[in-house]
Amino acid sequence: MDMGRGDLTDVEWERLRPFLQVSNGRCGRWRDHRQVIDGILHRVRTGVQWRDLPERFGPWKTVYERHRLWSADGTWERLLQQVQAAADAAGEIDWDISVDSTIVRAHQHAAGARTDPPPAPRSKGASGVEHQTETPWQSLVARLVEVVREVRAWAARGVGSPVSCT
Repeated sequence: MDMGRGDLTDVEWERLRPFLQVSNGRCGRWRDHRQVIDGILHRVRTGVQWRDLPERFGPWKTVYERHRLWSADGTWERLLQQVQAAADAAGEIDWDISVDSTIVRAHQHAAGARTDPPPAPRSKGASGVEHQTETPWQSLVARLVEVVREVRAWAARGVGSPVSCT
């Protein structure tokens, strides 16, 4: 299978794979996890409708059902916790907390105009510096955080129906 933009890298996949079940115990073996997870990541990243997933991810309904099942049974939350713990053990998570500066009152004399020129806009193809130094653990954690955010938003909207096997 060709790797597309946004798919798990080989290193990310090797770090995630040990945390995945081979079977759900009810319906036999799962369809290829990597292909399905790449489809879910594509959906989360692009917002495409499930039925419009590219064919390279397999049947859209399989991808949708696995995402729905894993959302309902807490698999995404568990995966995020396990990957965060492994990344933390590898020393690749920075647990520093940042505070939103909008809650800090500035002195009245601090509201001056800018004295230096604004930065030059980046070209379209340039990638952010923060992503160039991201490790595979950090990248994998970030991807899982996005999926878990969608799952939580999905749950908050009350979306759901009976779970079936795929």
